[in-house]
Amino acid sequence: MCDAFRPAWWCRGPHLQTLWPYLFRRPAQVAYRRERVVLDDGDFLDLDWLGDPHQSASLVVILHGLEGDSGSVHIRATAKTLVSGGHCAVVMHFRGCSGEPNRLSRGYHSGETGDLASIIARLRDRHPATPMGVIGFSLGGNVLLKWLGEDRGDKSVYAAVAVSVPFALEIAARRLDRGLSRIYQYILLRAMRRALKEKFHDRPAPVDLTDLNRWRSFIEFDDKVTAPLHGFRDFKDYYERSSCLQFLNGIRTPTLLLHARDDPFMEPNVVPSPDQVSTSVRMNITETGGHVGFVEGALPGRARYWLDRRIPAYFDARLASLRKTVVRNPASIRSPVQIRSPAST
Repeated sequence: MCDAFRPAWWCRGPHLQTLWPYLFRRPAQVAYRRERVVLDDGDFLDLDWLGDPHQSASLVVILHGLEGDSGSVHIRATAKTLVSGGHCAVVMHFRGCSGEPNRLSRGYHSGETGDLASIIARLRDRHPATPMGVIGFSLGGNVLLKWLGEDRGDKSVYAAVAVSVPFALEIAARRLDRGLSRIYQYILLRAMRRALKEKFHDRPAPVDLTDLNRWRSFIEFDDKVTAPLHGFRDFKDYYERSSCLQFLNGIRTPTLLLHARDDPFMEPNVVPSPDQVSTSVRMNITETGGHVGFVEGALPGRARYWLDRRIPAYFDARLASLRKTVVRNPASIRSPVQIRSPAST
């Protein structure tokens, strides 16, 4: 269906693969249309749209990673590539990640699937004739896979892709507290502390932030902030209940996992084995590629990014499969989807 990942000879190793796009990739030029969605609990989250869902082969929801947003370099590239291929892309920001603190004390976390379920339901009601897919990167991938595997009935999506997922959260947190991986922990924790200070600078915080600047690990932060804000006993309870690994066998939606064994956010032995996933899950595991990296190309000035090909190819293939299913047996499709050809849009 798609050619294999061939890492650039000049971009070897997990850290260079991870950092190169972050430091040197030119961001794709996109012009999003923002929509604010008010949630049932009075809070809000923002959607950034690219493309027209009424004139596209499908509508693909994109979930960013920890402290990411629609401006993240890989999110912009994915959205633009999808739209260029005839799809419509919509980036769902997690609460508080769109440039403005959310209204409630609670925020988002790796196991929060209620907001995703709500947005998918709203989009399905609004665009019942358009096939819908979902992509999740890193934390967003964990949210996506957990949601797909939870027993909540029909997910109303024809395909899903999860990239560089921290399948077991405690193992990921401990991995990021060792060696050179601590640079990612430092960068992300700095952003998380900044966001927390901005959110509670003019209102009382429901948790003790006295030692906020002294917390140097995800475990400390999640134990003092994430867990109590979201109803978990402690960081262990949060990690155990929110890790997506335990939900993979329950996935019924055709799903592609893209992951590198050398991902510096995760231990290689946590990559799911075939007996840990359902038959609906296809695993594309590479030996190298880092975390949301997958850099190819003959020279640094000609860098290419495998995800730009692999992700659209999967959605196109699933659309083609769905189209054949509709032709053979229209009654097998629950929602009244209208299949359009990406090439014709």
